[in-house]
Amino acid sequence: MNKISVKELQRIVGSVQRVDSSLEGQARAYLDTLAKPLGSLGRLEDLAVKMFVASGGRPPQSDPARIYTIAGDHGVNEEDISYSPQEVTRQMVINFLAGGAGINVLARTSGVELVVVDAGCKGGPFPEHPGLIQRKIACGTENISKGPAMDEECCLRAVSLGLELADQAHEQGIKVLGTGEMGVSNTTPSTALYCAFFDLDPAEVTGPGGGIDAAGVVRKTEVVRRALAVNAEVVRSADPLAILTALGGYEIAALAGLIIGGAKNKQMVCIDGFIATAAYAAAAKICPAVGGYCVLSHASAEPGYAKVIEALGRRPLLHLDMRLGEGSGAALSMFMLRAAANIYNEMATFEDAGVAPGG
Repeated sequence: MNKISVKELQRIVGSVQRVDSSLEGQARAYLDTLAKPLGSLGRLEDLAVKMFVASGGRPPQSDPARIYTIAGDHGVNEEDISYSPQEVTRQMVINFLAGGAGINVLARTSGVELVVVDAGCKGGPFPEHPGLIQRKIACGTENISKGPAMDEECCLRAVSLGLELADQAHEQGIKVLGTGEMGVSNTTPSTALYCAFFDLDPAEVTGPGGGIDAAGVVRKTEVVRRALAVNAEVVRSADPLAILTALGGYEIAALAGLIIGGAKNKQMVCIDGFIATAAYAAAAKICPAVGGYCVLSHASAEPGYAKVIEALGRRPLLHLDMRLGEGSGAALSMFMLRAAANIYNEMATFEDAGVAPGG
């Protein structure tokens, strides 16, 4: 597997162009000529504007779209902080490949492609499958409550994997990327990342994840506190790559690379829920320019997510009380992007329709 150096990552980050916000006026002026009351399509118009700006002033394009659901296991699972046993990660990857999971149904319904990636699942290789990319970096991370999740080399390999996935998709003509994940216990490293990046109290962010009870949430909160304490020197450094290395996961780091790569390629990136947003937070800390290319798909029902989006200063697109992960929210938001692009590209103007403005 290819691995980039810190210097090469810095070069790639430096190549990501900030969007030109001056283009917003041009997009809104055109939307105001369409045969509808001004601003009447609300956030769909905002999406169309964002897509126009992200493309550098070209008409929005929403298709083809692809979701990468990236899987990895976590050593912190041994702390009894998850509803499901660790074996479920592997079982769910097999379910994805069989087409029976929630993300499969939602991706099919939204008409987007799903690709599954093994970045760090426990166990050996999976049976070969055309919808699976096998790029296992290690069989799960180390226990973050006892030390760093991984070393810098492994983190860079994971980030590099995400960058490669974005480039591969770009070469294949993919216009919109979706971030999905699977990893039992991965709300715990995500919570630790949020606390480290935004100086949040674990008690404000830690939630039930896959369904643990109130006592489990208390136990999980203390595990996050221990993870922050044992990795305190790294947290104090405020170095986002070092924090991702110490507290993240292989799927989270790979998603961070995917987000940076998508922004580099001027692809729109639909960010899923709690875990994928942690990858977005890491990517945005490493490369602030990614924000211009990313849409937070939905507001996760995890209780701490409100604090997270407040810290990020972002507004999720959908509010559906979902907390599945897998890329489920990304699949739904991709349909919204398609609707926004089609409004921009296909609606008649007042003049074309023979309708008087305001009529």
